[in-house]
Amino acid sequence: MDARIVEWLNAGVGKFAPWDAFMEAVMSDYLAPVTGSLVLLALWFYGAGEQERYRNQLVTVMGAMSVGFANLGVSLVNNHYFRLRPFDVLDVQPLFYQPTDSSFPANTASVGFAIATAVFLRHRKLGGALYALAFLCSFGRVYAAVHYPTDIVAGAAIGGAAVLLSWTLVRVLGFIPRIVLGAARSFHLT
Repeated sequence: MDARIVEWLNAGVGKFAPWDAFMEAVMSDYLAPVTGSLVLLALWFYGAGEQERYRNQLVTVMGAMSVGFANLGVSLVNNHYFRLRPFDVLDVQPLFYQPTDSSFPANTASVGFAIATAVFLRHRKLGGALYALAFLCSFGRVYAAVHYPTDIVAGAAIGGAAVLLSWTLVRVLGFIPRIVLGAARSFHLT
């Protein structure tokens, strides 16, 4: 089923150049992670008052922790399981450069969905927009035969689990974010 979805979507590659150009732009390795990172950076400084800014800074800390845990999760899976990419196995037309690392799980999806989930916990609309971007990026990677749908689902699940782990650590070890934010204040970074 995974392969059929990739082949069905990839059949559209080369049929409409503007669509292919759009897919190349949204599926890049950088669009969702960099946009999400810029949103986290903006949240660090955003807030009507000190309390709101503090809560947004917690979101930023949690988002950064989530990205780290998501990358760790993907790396641990990659150390035990290697899956060839669709363009290596199927008769498809790649639209993107051809990565050589494991297809499963999708690292871009894990990072994009981790940031989106962390932001969504505090800012529903902004988090929803980041979810849409992460989904669009992930769809583009399946369309271009870089990932299978299950790679994306696994990456998104790892991203969600990373946020859950980060949220739990922030709740249980609440003094650590306070120390980080206190240090940032001493350097006038808040």
